[in-house]
Parts: sequence; C-alpha cells; structure tokens
Amino acid sequence: MKKIVLFVCGLVAPLISFAQAPSCCDQPVAQVSNDMALLASNKSFVMLHEEPLPFTYQSVAGDMVKFKTPDGTEANGFLLKAKNPSNKWLLVYQEWWGLNDYIKQEAEKLYNDLTDVNVLAVDMYDGKVATTREEASKLVQAPRERLGAIMQGAIAYAGPQAQIASVGWCFGGGMSLQSAILGGKQTVGCVMYYGQPEKNIERLKTLNTDVLGIFGAKDSGIPPATVAEFEKNMKEAGKQTTIKMYDAPHAFANPSNPGFNKEATADAYQITLDYLKKRLKA
Repeated sequence: MKKIVLFVCGLVAPLISFAQAPSCCDQPVAQVSNDMALLASNKSFVMLHEEPLPFTYQSVAGDMVKFKTPDGTEANGFLLKAKNPSNKWLLVYQEWWGLNDYIKQEAEKLYNDLTDVNVLAVDMYDGKVATTREEASKLVQAPRERLGAIMQGAIAYAGPQAQIASVGWCFGGGMSLQSAILGGKQTVGCVMYYGQPEKNIERLKTLNTDVLGIFGAKDSGIPPATVAEFEKNMKEAGKQTTIKMYDAPHAFANPSNPGFNKEATADAYQITLDYLKKRLKA
C-alpha cells in the first residue's frame, strides 16, 4: 500500500507544479486601446494610405510560428531567432494592411542590423492580409480583446526573463505603445511611427520605458496637435518621450507604401536602430 501511495504522489506532484507554472493562459485577457479603429470610417484618413504593390519576400532566417493566447486560442508570428541564445526581444507590429511580406522584410532587416536579438513580427489579424484600403479599414477594427490577447501571447512567448522592445507603423505604432504598456517591467523600449497615442494618463504611468515617437508634420490623420497632447500626457505621467517630426505626411515610412519618403525613412530608421541598440544593449 505504501508503494502505491508513493507512486500516486509522484504522479500528482508534477501535475501541481505544472498547474502553478506561469502561463499566458493564466492571465485575464487585456482590453487595449485601438483608436485607429475610430478613424477607419473616415474616408479622408483611409485615402492617406497608398495601396501596396504586389510583393513576395523569401526569408533567409525567419519562419512562421504559433503561440498560445489567454483567450484560449492561438496566434501567429514571423520569428527570427537570435543566432546565439538571447533574452533580448523585439516585437514588430504591422501596418494596417496586416503581416505581409513587406513587414517580414523589414523585420529581417532589423534582425540583421541588431544582431543577437530575437525578432517576432506579430500577426494581429489572425492570418488575414489586406491589399485594398477597404479591406484594411475593416481589419483594423478587430476586437480590442483579441488584440490584447495576441499581444499578451507574444509577450509570454518571449518568456518571463525576456527584455522586450517594440516597434510599429500606423496601426502598429499604436500597438507598439500598447504592447509596451502590457509588457510591464519586461519592457525596455518602444518605438511608434505615427500611431494613435494612449490618452489615459493612468495607463501611461505604468510604462517601464521611455518612448521614441516618429511623426509627420503634414499628417492629417495623426496631426501635430495629437502629438503635442501625447507629449503633455507623458510628462504628466512622469515618463520620457522623444519626438522626431518630419516634414512629411502620414505613412511616409511605411514598409508597404510605394510612395514612401526615402530620405525621411532612412533617417528615421537610423534613429530607430540607434535607440533599439541602446535599449536592448545590442
């Protein structure tokens, strides 16, 4: 009888240990801000986005992966693993078109330039990719709960010891900031390209990092007045922000934008790269 009891205890112990292990699925699903969805019905804003040209990218180092999310399902991402074991992670957030090959190419460029940093381009649309403005304006209205769950899953996938920075454009710029907030003490950096800023000062107070914001002075979707309000709110929250304002319209540096501003894009990329290298110590 004693042997049987010991055997049963041996089976139960690891099960208890497993149940107590931290997991993304133990967390309540976060509701994140997505004010970009409010702009999706604004025809003028929709027309600011030039439709991407057909493009296929064959990655050298990246692969699609799946990870669990706290709403009980799975999400997808394009992963480029660091050549050497590393707890440094960069989460890349798509434009409003979705995780297309332009974003994968940009993720791999960042991966090559940062070195020894894991890069995960997060699929916020569950495999859907828009090729027209009309499609994108619908996809960008994804439920806030699902967007939050995907980001929570990506952060959990990086692991509890990960140091995480984020970057994104347009819709992804706003998601980059939301991801930085959700990452808590694991967050070490955040870059947002002309994304909708978080307006809730109490949420901004929870940031564990400064924010690099890249915006266009001619952007009628995210105008300079919105940027000024964000700077004011960040200051009130006791957080640092660095704003780089270019003489350019919305989406001027979008990887998928056939009419992107080459000079401003190159300058913004170098500033972004320098920032990420410092924050990730890469």
